[in-house]
Amino acid sequence: MGSSTRCTVIVPTYNREGLLRLTLASLAAQDLHRDRFEVLVVDDGSTDGTANAVREFDDRVDLRYFHQPDEGFRVARARNVGIRHARNEICVFVDSGVLLHSTSLSAHVTAHEATPEPLALNGYVYCFNLGNEDARLIRKAVDTDDVDSTIESMARTGAWPDVREPFYTRYSDDFGHLPAPWLMYWTCHASARTEQVRAVGMFDEAFRQWGGEDLDLAYRLHRDGARFGVDRAARSLHYPHDKDHGDNSRSARENYRYIAEKYRTPITRLLTEEPAIRFSLFNEVIAERGLPTCADYLARAR
Repeated sequence: MGSSTRCTVIVPTYNREGLLRLTLASLAAQDLHRDRFEVLVVDDGSTDGTANAVREFDDRVDLRYFHQPDEGFRVARARNVGIRHARNEICVFVDSGVLLHSTSLSAHVTAHEATPEPLALNGYVYCFNLGNEDARLIRKAVDTDDVDSTIESMARTGAWPDVREPFYTRYSDDFGHLPAPWLMYWTCHASARTEQVRAVGMFDEAFRQWGGEDLDLAYRLHRDGARFGVDRAARSLHYPHDKDHGDNSRSARENYRYIAEKYRTPITRLLTEEPAIRFSLFNEVIAERGLPTCADYLARAR
């Protein structure tokens, strides 16, 4: 008997008509049969041609479009709209401008089927530049009409690997044994079981500026027993777009303070330290200081 597991791809978007088209085109090219996945685009109040872009793919994928009024940055709420309407067992979170290899959704489904425990699974993301520093070169290297070949070339040559590659190399692709694996769960391309995401409360809609809402969800998935890792077969690339790394860093630091105050454990308080601790070194700092896991700390506090 063949597999019956299905997934729901949730794509939040805001005024990224061109990037959204690229993402939807990559989803339309998936080798996973069309009846085994749906795509939910949740628009956070766009004023460009986003709705028209979505309509162009109506006959190519099982696609639903949701629109919420523009009341500021509400990507957490947008993702929650998708989660609430998801019909399938697995949620795959994908950002506008992330282009998936044609085997990516199959890899997510296969990975979740292969383990009885819930997974919080990263896709592998080429070309993710924190400061957009190689945007011109990346655009020149990416063939948007042949995403598979582009990704396969990058895999062969080692060009623009996932920015988390040093972390994966150090700790392995299955890093759920670490005290803070949730720091590497980024919903530009990641998946989790729909039932578990709903059970832990979904995304916290108090996040109203860029950064950290995915880590907050990941922390709760971790506390609920999810196993963390990356599946390199779930390959993708992050197509460059305009961003302000300075503004993003400032807003992220504010959100990290919110997370630290929300959970009040020695590990989450590390998010507020100055100078900031690099996420790739976070677990080393925890070990060096002999900090208790969040579960142990909270158990003792009771």
